[in-house]
Amino acid sequence: MKSVEENEIPPHVPPPHGIEEDVEDSAYRRDRLLASLALMFGIGLALAFPFALRAGAEFFLPVTAALVIAVALVPLLEWLERRRVPSALAALLCVVLFLAVANIAVAAIVLPATEWIRLLPERIGQLRESLAPLFEIYANLEQFIESIISEFGRTPDSSPQRVQVETPSSLLQIIAASAPFAAIQMFFAVLVIFFFLAGWTRMRKRAITARVSFGGAMTTARVIQQVVDATSAYLGTITVVNIGMGLVVALVVHLIGMDTPLMWGGIATVLNYIPYLGPIASTLLLGLGGLMSFEDPWYALLPAISFVVIHLIEANLVTPTVVGRRLTINPLLILLSLSFWAWVWGTTGALLAVPLLIIIRTILDAAGKPDIAGFLFEEGTLIHEHHEEPRTGGG
Repeated sequence: MKSVEENEIPPHVPPPHGIEEDVEDSAYRRDRLLASLALMFGIGLALAFPFALRAGAEFFLPVTAALVIAVALVPLLEWLERRRVPSALAALLCVVLFLAVANIAVAAIVLPATEWIRLLPERIGQLRESLAPLFEIYANLEQFIESIISEFGRTPDSSPQRVQVETPSSLLQIIAASAPFAAIQMFFAVLVIFFFLAGWTRMRKRAITARVSFGGAMTTARVIQQVVDATSAYLGTITVVNIGMGLVVALVVHLIGMDTPLMWGGIATVLNYIPYLGPIASTLLLGLGGLMSFEDPWYALLPAISFVVIHLIEANLVTPTVVGRRLTINPLLILLSLSFWAWVWGTTGALLAVPLLIIIRTILDAAGKPDIAGFLFEEGTLIHEHHEEPRTGGG
């Protein structure tokens, strides 16, 4: 007769194989549920994020612009620090240099532009005379369309349309009313740039040394360096190209005989930071300036035509040669980024569209992209796999 100890199951006997598979399947389904919740939460956050940026533009816009400018100034900061300049003093020198360049640009563009805006009501008659041939073509086309419509028994609405030209005094009043708030935002942005640059070295060291593993520290250092290199390289090269193009535009405008050529060159320089839309705006403004300056309509269009030729040479020959393949970006991504940031923050957002695209793309390329959707529908990379390959053989 067997004893009670012999009838008990030893504690080291493994559970049945079916129970182990049920546990693994349950854990796998739980991870898929968590990934699904994470995906839905991410989609909701992505949909709400643009509206939050737009509603909080008073805070997010100056902070984002300041951070982009600060990242572009990091190479100059590091160059000064390598020459044993203290971090605070090096950051102050970078900020002073940036403010000096910005003030020169404002003085070259804004002050002459106010004079052109003041002269606009006085030149309305000249603009009407210069555009008289175009108005005549439009009137003939309108009469032709009306005659076609009348043949089908429809009477077009021939009531005259009133066009009211608003004087720019309202624009000046808006600028005057918003000047104190804009000054506060600019001062806040300057402070963000200074403190970011002053603590850049410490922040980078802390971000790297805070990683537990050596691989994580190296990845963090690589991401930081790539973001700084890509952003500063793009902004630096594009700035040099735009300034060169602006000087050429100013020289051509001066040879044509328009007033304030430096203003037109500065406008072309600044607007060229905005892909696609910036050159179109420069062409329209130069066309308007030519019509205000010259009575002959064909000669008045010469500044705009000259700019189009200069821009085509710059966009198809100079910029690809200077920038090279390393900083080339998909035009579709540029267009989407331009549309998004222009919708969120207007003109300033359009100026920041390409630098923000470069920063986001560099971070994602260096740090990797979580494959949430891939995990939901296939074997993604969001979490480690729970299923092991079945063993074959008797090993």
